[in-house]
Amino acid sequence: MSTKHLLALLNSHIEGDEEQFLSIALQVAAQEARQGRSEDADKLKRLVQKARDQQRTSRPAGGQTPIPLARPRGELQGLVESAYPKVTLASMVLSEEVRGRLMRVVRQQQERATLRDHGQAPTTHMLLIGPPGTGKTMTASALAGELHLPLFTVRLEALFSRFFGETAGKLRLLFDQIAQTRGVYLLDEFDAIGARRGDQNDVGEIRRVLNSVLAFMEEPNSTDSLVLAATNHVEILDEALARRFDEVVEYGLPDRKAARAIVERRLGKFKLAARSWAAIETALDGLSQAELVRAADAVVKDVILEGEAKASPDALKDALQNRQTLKGKFRRQTGR
Repeated sequence: MSTKHLLALLNSHIEGDEEQFLSIALQVAAQEARQGRSEDADKLKRLVQKARDQQRTSRPAGGQTPIPLARPRGELQGLVESAYPKVTLASMVLSEEVRGRLMRVVRQQQERATLRDHGQAPTTHMLLIGPPGTGKTMTASALAGELHLPLFTVRLEALFSRFFGETAGKLRLLFDQIAQTRGVYLLDEFDAIGARRGDQNDVGEIRRVLNSVLAFMEEPNSTDSLVLAATNHVEILDEALARRFDEVVEYGLPDRKAARAIVERRLGKFKLAARSWAAIETALDGLSQAELVRAADAVVKDVILEGEAKASPDALKDALQNRQTLKGKFRRQTGR
């Protein structure tokens, strides 16, 4: 067994991540088999299978493994925020293409030991691109919920320092955490560190940060942690960085059918009668998932406080049009 495997085993034991512990044990078994020690490899595989059988029989009703209690420590406390989402992909309104790609990643992660046995690795680096409010951040929560893993959100603004060399050191801490603690890691507004090298507005510190990220992303991910980078401005990302991702998933504004599904799901028991939608559907156009949710939530709050049984079509239309007006004002201010 290599020192790297031993360290990873000890770390997964300390973190209480039994699945990662067993995954590393299978990696050791594969290494033993490659070195001609097939008997030892078979013993390890049988023990791992026995442990997994015991896991299945001891799980609580519902079959879900509890999320490991992993929290950032030391200097990482100011860089990374942890959460334990329960949301899943089923609660999101997604295009069939996006849903299919995300479910494929979930399966690869869930069956990563099988992939490792055949010399393959699961998807671990994903770039999420698209306009604000289209579901990129919620996807991170949903993937963490599907995999029963903690979600670590990286505060990119905390990575930058006016002191030379500190930013690279902070990045080193972050990527060490990724290598040691299995989880879903979200780097939101990734364009802040992924801007093209050589741009007119480029500065030395950002260039150093980008070079550090490029180097760190090439390092082996022994925990199979899922690293998600999200950006609203893919056009300014450095091409060399974009190539480091296993998957690039693009999000867009919902069409009328998807927008209506989002609003109806959010209205819940207060949803409108089907015949009421004809006069409302045009107000859905051009709004993001987040804007639709906020409009529906505003209506639901009023319905609850007024003691009504159903939402009013006029109230919903007004809420959607208010979102349209607000969006138009921001567009004029930014020149878009």
